[in-house]
Amino acid sequence: MPPPIRLKDHEREARLIRSRMLVAGIGLIILIMLLMFRMYYLQVVQYEHHSTLAENNRIHVQSLPPTRGMIYDRNGVVIADNRASFSLTLTRERAGDLDEVLDSIVEILELDNDSRELFEKRIRQGRRPFEPVPVMFELSEEQIARIAINQFRLPGVEVAASLVRYYPQKEHFAHSVGYVGRINENELKKLDPVDYSGTHHIGKTGVERFYEDDLHGQVGYEEVETNARGRVLRVLNRVEPVSGQDIYLTLDIKLQEAAEKALNGRRGAIVALDPNTGEVLAMVSQPSFDPNPFVTGISFKAYGELRDSLDQPLFNRVLRGLYPPGSTIKPMVAIAGLDAGVITPKTRVFDPGFYQLPNNTHKYRNWNRYGDGWVDLDLAISRSNDTYFYDLAHKLGVDRMHDYMSRFGFGQRVALDMFEETAGLMPSREWKRNRYRQAWYPGETLILGIGQGYMQSTPLQLAQATALMASKGKWIRPHLARSVGGLQPVDEDTPADIVLRDVNAWDPARLGMENVLHGARGTARKVGDSSVYRIAGKSGTAQVVAIKQGERYDRNKVKERHRDHALFIAYAPAEKPAIAVAVMVENGESGSGVAAPVTQQVLDAWLLDDEGQLKSEFQPVKRGATAGAQR
Repeated sequence: MPPPIRLKDHEREARLIRSRMLVAGIGLIILIMLLMFRMYYLQVVQYEHHSTLAENNRIHVQSLPPTRGMIYDRNGVVIADNRASFSLTLTRERAGDLDEVLDSIVEILELDNDSRELFEKRIRQGRRPFEPVPVMFELSEEQIARIAINQFRLPGVEVAASLVRYYPQKEHFAHSVGYVGRINENELKKLDPVDYSGTHHIGKTGVERFYEDDLHGQVGYEEVETNARGRVLRVLNRVEPVSGQDIYLTLDIKLQEAAEKALNGRRGAIVALDPNTGEVLAMVSQPSFDPNPFVTGISFKAYGELRDSLDQPLFNRVLRGLYPPGSTIKPMVAIAGLDAGVITPKTRVFDPGFYQLPNNTHKYRNWNRYGDGWVDLDLAISRSNDTYFYDLAHKLGVDRMHDYMSRFGFGQRVALDMFEETAGLMPSREWKRNRYRQAWYPGETLILGIGQGYMQSTPLQLAQATALMASKGKWIRPHLARSVGGLQPVDEDTPADIVLRDVNAWDPARLGMENVLHGARGTARKVGDSSVYRIAGKSGTAQVVAIKQGERYDRNKVKERHRDHALFIAYAPAEKPAIAVAVMVENGESGSGVAAPVTQQVLDAWLLDDEGQLKSEFQPVKRGATAGAQR
């Protein structure tokens, strides 16, 4: 039989359709309610958030970098200036294809491949998102015009006017004032992101680095309205930045130039201090360099030439150069002997040309191989007799020598505001035991007494020790800043003054220093005889290459860079010290023959007037005149 035919159930289908329509209607209502809820959430609950986002698409906050403080010498001569410059900036996030944009810049401005590498390096350096990065400085009018014409090819590239650091004195103050450079990635992590927003340079060395916080200033900002392409339409609000504080230095440009002229192109260092105030009057490290290329970015080739030069122009000899002080420390060793009571001004030692320790055959030679006979303290200093100071060092011992020399600033940083200064080395028993795991030998004490051996000092330390001799132990840290924002720098950690058991103990050593230049047998009497005022000084020679026992120094057998360094320290006028000087001439060989004349030129430049006479403010006060004035 055929299967039965099923009749269509219209009622059932109608119920099915109605149920489906009901479910669809309920679903539609739910979706409409969800949509309405979402609209309510976005427009009411999150109104503040989304209105801010929308506003930010139209209004932007731009940082206004502060103007860096100026730096002047003591007389108001500009040392560090801010010069207007047009820079080419690039915002990475708006540039699109960076390589294509950089290629276009090089093509438009007709630059070489080195410039493109430099651009890439600057772009890679640390920066903040959407912050324009200067890739090229000091654009010419022609370069600005070329950029303007081809602006459509350079998305994210703009020409911006800015102030760029400039050093009009160039190499004269490169080692003291230092320079600013671009902020690198490590510095960016340490700096306040708000305070340095929009700032691309920071102090790298010298005064620029030490006083960075004072020179930088405070950042400002402005709210601007922009179009969809980011172009500024108008300024809505502006808070002006606060400029950095100006700094007046203690340095004197005329004395600086005179000191450089006195070195006459030789490698060396000169430091001149005011022993009464600690002010650094001149600070010369030769050869020097022009710091201006470091501001905008020095080329790889130019930097390589400076870095690899045998003369090391980038090396700060004043603060980082370590040299044996040689005989220049003999007046300080004499003070130690007098205060410790192991000698008196009349103590005499017989000099046959050498010194021997008891029960020891080794001979420690005097520079005068024929000997000076009987030598007292005055002759020992003025004649620079090594035998006398061998004997004195043996009597003192290394422990007392270390303690006294440390009080003069050796083996420690002495400056108040010089970031790069190194501490030098004042050796001791403990130092040698820790460094070499060896005992201290008596012979090492002897050579320490004449400033040789392990001892190393900087020219700045020698100048400070000389200033302490001039001031009879009054400690004032050397400093470069005379005023910062109108205020004088304050030293909160000044070392204790050198107080001797007998204040008169200073006099024999100081008199010996005067007789170095004005005594009948002084080592620098030729310089003293030509001076119109009295100078107290001491010559020194620092060995670069050791000479074997029994051999003589022969300059013709020694390479020029292996010859002895020449040193000289002095203060003047001897009766009323107004300046203390330390001079080091690398491979100059003779302290009295080479370094002493350099010292005299520096002293004359500061103390003498145009007619070659001692200036009135440096004239010694006559006792009779003083007494009459008091009456």
